[in-house]
Amino acid sequence: MSLCDDTLLCNYPKCRSKLSGFAWVTACSHVFCDQHGSGEFSRSPAICPACSSALSGKLDIVRTELSPSEEYKAMVLAGLRPDIVLDISARALAFWSYQVHQEHMYQEYSLSRVESQLKQMEKVVTQQNQSRELELIGMKGEISSLKKVMEEYKRKYSEVSERLMERNRQYQKLQGLYDSLRLRNMVVGVGDREVMPHPGHQDFGAAQHATPQRSPPFLSMGQDGDSRFFSCLEADGPNTFFQFSATPIKERGRPFIKKH
Repeated sequence: MSLCDDTLLCNYPKCRSKLSGFAWVTACSHVFCDQHGSGEFSRSPAICPACSSALSGKLDIVRTELSPSEEYKAMVLAGLRPDIVLDISARALAFWSYQVHQEHMYQEYSLSRVESQLKQMEKVVTQQNQSRELELIGMKGEISSLKKVMEEYKRKYSEVSERLMERNRQYQKLQGLYDSLRLRNMVVGVGDREVMPHPGHQDFGAAQHATPQRSPPFLSMGQDGDSRFFSCLEADGPNTFFQFSATPIKERGRPFIKKH
């Protein structure tokens, strides 16, 4: 704010609005808007909201119009001596200069506070950036170590995969050999059962359909009247018709004798 500015600001700490219309001016060189001036100075004793000064005099608080009419301007200082007019004007200019100075002081204070906050924030941001950089460096180291571990696992995985494939190939070969041996044993077992029947168990139907052996030769009767009817021993082999008989072997060895 400069001296040529035509608008003052309300000195109420929470207001800081531009003044227009009517304003409340105090003897301690403070000015307030009509709203806060009416609210603060209606109590007794009146206290300045800006500097907490007591305003007990009759003219310590004045409600003035900021944009007076031409008639007021023409009559307010009329009839006064020039020294009084100059004194009044000097005091009015001093009041204005004080408001401008106070505004500058307030702006400088606000600026210094903002700068201190900015420096504090920059310091915090710098610390955070440093910590983030350290974390980033640590994470990069972890990533590199994890990459090495991953490469090692890939190498081991490839080795294990090759071993597994080799074992699968060996297993397939062994499985093929096992299947061929099992089929061969099955064929041999079936052939053995067809060629060599189980002892003590003979197929009577097969025996009936088999080609009959040659009948044993009949012998002529002797003079004593005792002669063999036939012989149970065949010259061609042991398989005779009588081997299927229920007669014991010892009895089959005995000759049949014809009695007269």
